[in-house]
Amino acid sequence: MTETSHSLVDKAAVSAARGTPERLAARVRGLSDRAIAWIFITPAIVLLLAINIFPLIWAVYLSFTNYRANRPNAAVETVGLRNYERVLTDPDIWAAMQTTAHFVFWTIVFQTIIGFTLAYLIDRKFRGHAFWTTVILIPMMLSPAVVGNFWRFLYQPQIGLFNYIVSFFTGIPPSSFEMLGSVPLSPWAIVIVDTWMWTPYVMLICLAGLRSIPDYIYEAAEVDRAPAWRQFVSITLPMALPFIMLAVLFRGIENFKMFDMVMLLTGGGPGSTTEVASITLKRQAFESWLTGRSSAFAIILFVAVFGLANIYVKALNKVKSR
Repeated sequence: MTETSHSLVDKAAVSAARGTPERLAARVRGLSDRAIAWIFITPAIVLLLAINIFPLIWAVYLSFTNYRANRPNAAVETVGLRNYERVLTDPDIWAAMQTTAHFVFWTIVFQTIIGFTLAYLIDRKFRGHAFWTTVILIPMMLSPAVVGNFWRFLYQPQIGLFNYIVSFFTGIPPSSFEMLGSVPLSPWAIVIVDTWMWTPYVMLICLAGLRSIPDYIYEAAEVDRAPAWRQFVSITLPMALPFIMLAVLFRGIENFKMFDMVMLLTGGGPGSTTEVASITLKRQAFESWLTGRSSAFAIILFVAVFGLANIYVKALNKVKSR
């Protein structure tokens, strides 16, 4: 082959190599924005599905077996619905569910009332409202570990500030009662801490709802000489209700699976007074090593929360469509 032929071949190879990126760029330019978006988000979706779906499927499988995590080499037998039957007939689990229901109900009640009240006051835009909004949000910015240890110190009978505040208003000696060690008081101690920490979260959602109400509605009400209480009942509360319900939904789901705060404050005690469902699940899974039964318990909790949340979302959509 002549030197001229070699030169032509080299030029053709270089031209082909240069043309490949250009052809790829042309193909990319030919894709729609939707196709390009799917190209970028598909790996993330696949990863999230693998992380979330596989453990769920594995837990469902284990719930029908007698598998124990501390005996990984033992023979695994299928027990059918026996684990679910034992969970649903266990009085300790029902007691934990009752404790969880008590905790969820009262925290939602207090957080909703206090959070909406704070949002309503801040929405008035008084002097210094930005500063006080930042101050109110501080508890929500702290980690549960910090909050738990902080309140354990406040609840100390001898040196805790909380007992001295209660003593100041009631006249009861500070050392005569212990919030975390008392059977009737320990559940309320946890409710107080969770309310203190997460009321700002409810306040933010309610504040967003109040700020979304158009000013011209209030102006029309003032033209009609509607009093302030009538404006609140007929305008503010109905239009902010979807946001209030949304805050209740979020806090209900989070409080139903509460673990770290209760574990730091009481560890489920005294006795089993504050042992919520998540702590009972942890004890069965990692202390008694009843992996199959604890998996069945986890599936029951998941179905219960998912079902209640689905019913609640349908009610929320009806309120929004009015």
